[in-house]
Amino acid sequence: MRMTFMAALLGTGAALLSASAGAVDLDRFLREDAFGTLKISPDGTYIAATIPLEDATAVAIMRSTDMSLVGSFRPPRYSHADTFDWVSDQRLVIGLAQKAGRLDRPQPTGELYGINADGRGSDLLVGYRVGGLNESQVAAFLTDELADDDRNVLIAVWPFADNPFTRIERMDAVTGRRLVVARSPVQRAEFTTDSTGEVRFALGAGADNVGKLYYRAQRGEDWVLVNDVSVSHHAERALGFSADGSLAYLQVEQPEGPDAIVSWNPQSNERRQLLRDDTVDPGLVIYQPGTRVPVGALYYGDIPRARFFDDTSSTARLYRTLQAALHNPVYVTSSTRDGRTLLVYAWSGRNPGDFYRYDTVNRTAALLAGRSGWIDPSSSAEVRPVALTARDGLKLHGFLTVPKGRQASRLPMVVVPHGGPIDVFDAGDYQSENQLLAAAGYAVLQINFRGSSNYGRAHAQAGRLQWGLRMQDDVTDATRWAIAEGIADEKRICIYGGSYGAYAAMMGTVREPGLYQCAAGYVGVYDLPMMFERGDIQNQKSGMNYLRNWLGPVEGLAARSPVNLADQVRVPVFLAAGGEDKRAPIQHTKKMEAALQRAGSPVESLYFKTEGHGFYTMEHRREYYTKLLAFLSRSLGGETATTATPAQP
Repeated sequence: MRMTFMAALLGTGAALLSASAGAVDLDRFLREDAFGTLKISPDGTYIAATIPLEDATAVAIMRSTDMSLVGSFRPPRYSHADTFDWVSDQRLVIGLAQKAGRLDRPQPTGELYGINADGRGSDLLVGYRVGGLNESQVAAFLTDELADDDRNVLIAVWPFADNPFTRIERMDAVTGRRLVVARSPVQRAEFTTDSTGEVRFALGAGADNVGKLYYRAQRGEDWVLVNDVSVSHHAERALGFSADGSLAYLQVEQPEGPDAIVSWNPQSNERRQLLRDDTVDPGLVIYQPGTRVPVGALYYGDIPRARFFDDTSSTARLYRTLQAALHNPVYVTSSTRDGRTLLVYAWSGRNPGDFYRYDTVNRTAALLAGRSGWIDPSSSAEVRPVALTARDGLKLHGFLTVPKGRQASRLPMVVVPHGGPIDVFDAGDYQSENQLLAAAGYAVLQINFRGSSNYGRAHAQAGRLQWGLRMQDDVTDATRWAIAEGIADEKRICIYGGSYGAYAAMMGTVREPGLYQCAAGYVGVYDLPMMFERGDIQNQKSGMNYLRNWLGPVEGLAARSPVNLADQVRVPVFLAAGGEDKRAPIQHTKKMEAALQRAGSPVESLYFKTEGHGFYTMEHRREYYTKLLAFLSRSLGGETATTATPAQP
């Protein structure tokens, strides 16, 4: 099925690869997923799916009865279908994002395309490329598909300015004609509507990055400030409204611990806590099928779990039934307008995910597609939750991937700090890179160090000004915990990461001599003052404020920059970077390599001038992971990669 879609989207056949004899078949782990996300049309006739390509994300539209391809949309190179929503039985609206490297966070471009289910009528409805330099030079984002209106949608419109006051417009999803219906009281606002399509909340911030939440009772009334982070010292955001519109649901940060979901009665100002997990924040909002009414949330804790405002509700019973039947966490990605047919996603640390069609009347489920159908979950490495206490008492959570068929006892281990590091966390889901490392014989340790999201405001804020300091100590404490627990062989541990994770890898070798036997950095940042001068973060005032607030004054950052500490690195190092990287320009890696060479530290490197923040090209990725496994093997003794050769047609 995947080859059919890929051939249709690419216009050519895709070459298969066969691996020669060896230990780790890279192609098993490096292949693009067959599907990203699936959504069913309101009447159930069609299913739309995002299709990851090598350097883009396309959309395929299939007939739901037999999954035959009827239409497709492929964006330009480095562009991705970031959002896609059925706005009628026959029409999709697709929002684009761009990223120049695989590890980049997709940056929405504000372009909205419309396309019919049969692939016809594909038009750029709004965006900076519409009509040249004129009033259409705006960014736009779908806010409400207006379930009772098959022609129009509500979009949030951002004029091109550093910190614009945004507005809501009603847009014809066929012609792109627009009419202003509401204006925001705050800069850079996103909006929340009620079940009738009325705009009721605006959440935004100016260049100071201080969030403000506003509410209005109905169209034409004044906006009222509900929360100002500079006053309350916590953030709030609107999730939606009850079925009758009398209650609003808010996600509210707490002084300590994870966020809560509360109901708020705007008439009486009464608030009531509905949900709060002991450890993690709400992840995804769960809606009553066929509606936009929130009824619960999915939490990404040790094991993903669904929780509900009312455990006796029909949606709560539905989720319990689905999870029991599929033996995995589940999430309903979409449903028909009448709520009878659902698309259900089920996944685990061993399974990239499967999509099912569920009939709520007959209570029958049918497998539609696997995200990566060639992966056998029974052959995957186990992903286990871990918990420990940092040296200063902070509770830390993470995950340990254990090679298939091995006991978690004195294993060679790779410590992998995540990138970001802000607004990012490890969730314990299937990760191809971790599974690849486990296939080579390594345990893989991930820890959600302070600064990571998902564990409440205090945990995230604890990462302020702590690059190379307490954030690094958390990674060290997790490594020492694995040794003390008998999981890791203390003589066979390496540290490896991408972006911020590459910074943490280099700093780990500096701060903890003898703890790691090697270190590898992928598209990393190693010169903190350079972040204020080169890259894509400092281009706007809000970006400079972010750097100052989270890294600290530029004058003190040289002492926490690995490029200035290379003489303290006494282990082999492997570095890789791309020449088109805007987030972590290649100069970071070049300077790090040169500093290590001057210090006499063993270093090897790999550069691709046409790649960005993470390598897109399959050939380049294969070469990178071949070299990475060979590098790790020399220090830890794990397996290396097979060599791949074109298969005979």
